Parts: sequence; structure tokens; C-alpha cells
Amino acid sequence: MVQTATRKLAVILFNLGGPDQKASVEPFLFNLFNDKAIIGLPWPLRWLLAKLISKRRAPIAQEIYEHLGGGSPLLPNTVAQAQALEKRLDGTEGISCKVFITMRYWHPFAAETAQEVKAYDPDEIVLLPLYPQFSTTTSASSLRDWNRAAKAAGLKAAVRTVCCYPRATGFVAAVADKIMPLLAQARENGPARLLFSAHGLPKKVIDRGDPYQWQVEQTAEAVVNALALPDLGPDLDYVVCYQSRVGPLEWIGPATEEEIERAGQEGRSLVVCPIAFVSEHSETLVELDIEYGELAEKAGVPLYLRVPTVDAHPAFIEALADAVLGALTRDMGVGCQEGRRICPGQWAGCPLSA
Repeated sequence: MVQTATRKLAVILFNLGGPDQKASVEPFLFNLFNDKAIIGLPWPLRWLLAKLISKRRAPIAQEIYEHLGGGSPLLPNTVAQAQALEKRLDGTEGISCKVFITMRYWHPFAAETAQEVKAYDPDEIVLLPLYPQFSTTTSASSLRDWNRAAKAAGLKAAVRTVCCYPRATGFVAAVADKIMPLLAQARENGPARLLFSAHGLPKKVIDRGDPYQWQVEQTAEAVVNALALPDLGPDLDYVVCYQSRVGPLEWIGPATEEEIERAGQEGRSLVVCPIAFVSEHSETLVELDIEYGELAEKAGVPLYLRVPTVDAHPAFIEALADAVLGALTRDMGVGCQEGRRICPGQWAGCPLSA
């Protein structure tokens, strides 16, 4: 009997990371603000500013994480996604697959994961950010960090990168599935609005050609189409908005807080969907649930409902699997989930713009 050749594949999932205990909060914040993609100052000015910001913000952030038991749930949530994806891919099309996790600002760091991947000794590697929408501040930063670590570890396997998947069928279906029961509940209460809330960015980042905002809007439009709402109008509409603004710079909008207050003035119930996050963490469980929930009550929003993240929803895992399998059919290098550049030409920050 002839044995079928096996492709030994390593899939690397990328995410932001989060502190795992109170003592981790300040170093986590330092790593975040010391990233040149976040603060563009040259070193050592960036290092000094990161030290100052992280020290000042640590007590506030520690209070936030107290609501979550002292640490972020992001890593265990990502582990569950990795396990589901590995189960889906291993044995498919002659593939022997192991899925690894690397975080940008807290453990496991890229250097740690690269050593694990080297020990696994794969024939091929697929890099897969858990950011559906590409940004120079998230995916690009994580991929640069990984490339440095992979080079230092001496990894030689062929590498393919999935840069984004904002309109992936399974991702969109998973989000829509999470929205539907809450939207039905809200509409029983009168006029309703679906808020797609994504992490914001300074406007200057978008002005430099970062495609993130355009891709977020593409995801929202695809989800609305998947919901097949025939009666968008005075009693039901949707808005894309942005949360987590910090600092004095002008940020993209509208702001989620402003949209919550507007809904209160209009007497509309809200269904709030975290459209750019695929795992629960502080910005969903604290900012959206607690802080914005309290704001909605004060603003007079009749009913405030928050849509859970997709986590390991089967349709989302299928979307990730499709992205990996699609990448394996392409030449080495970077490609988006649809296998072609989807960003309009003005978005020069797209990694496929060359």
C-alpha cells in the first residue's frame, strides 16, 4: 500500500495579548506603547514615553482587569480557537498540522513561539493574524515582530501569510449568527439600532493609507447583507462606530460613546457588536459591557444588548481553515483570504499594494 505524502504544517495565530495577573499590567502596557507602530517616536524617546505612560496608566488598567479576575481571558480564548482550528486542519488533504499562538505584547512572545515551531520542524508555515481587518498598527506590527523572531530562530520553512479576511463567509456568518437573537429581542422593544463597534485609530494613521477603517466598513456591510434585513429604515438601522479613544489626537469616528448618547436621545434600543474583535477581553467585557452599559443607562437607551465575540464558533473556525488552505494554494508571500487585493488603490498601507 502506497503511503500518501504528508505536508507538515505549522499555523501561527497572532493576537494582541493581555496581562495574566496584576503584576503583568505595567510591563504589558510598556510593551504596547514601546511599539513603533503605536508611538512613532525614535528610540530612546519612545522608550522613555512608554515608561511614563505605562506607569501612569497601570493603576487604572489594574482596576479594569480586577473585573476580569486580575488578568485577561484573551490567551485561554485564543487557545480554544487554536485547538479547534488544529482539529479541523489536521489530517485534511494530507496535512499534518500543529497550530501555535504568539502574542504581540505579552506571553507567549514571538521569540518563545518561534523556538517551539523550530522544534516542530514544519515543511510549511502559514501566518494567520486573528485580526480580520488589516492595520499597520496590529497585523503589520505582529508580522514584523514574528519575522524578526523567526530569523533569529533560524526557521527555514516556506512561509505564506494571510493578511486579512474582512468579508470571509464563515466569519461573517458567525457574527450574523451571534447578532440575530439579540436583534430580535431589541426589536420587540421598539425602534432599534445595530452598532458595529471597532477599536479606533488616530485619523492620521488612516490618512497615511491604512485600510483598516475601509475593511471594518466592508465587514459591517457583509454582516448586514447576511442578516437579510428587508426593513432597514426608521425603526431599524445600523452604524459603524469606534471605541477606545485615548490621547489628544483626532481619531476616526463616529465614537461609540457618542452613538450611545444619540440612541438615548432618539429612544432607540441598541445591539452592540464588537466587529473587529474575535475573542472576549477587556475592551468587550469591561469597556462595552460595564462602562458603555452604564453610559447607555444614563443616556436613557431603552435596552442595551452586547453581541458576544465569535470565539470558536464553528463557522469562524471554518473561515480560518479556508484561509489557511487557500494560502497553501498560492505562491509564497502575503495574500488576503480572498486570494486577491480587495482594498481600493488609495489604501497604500495594504500589504498587497506593491
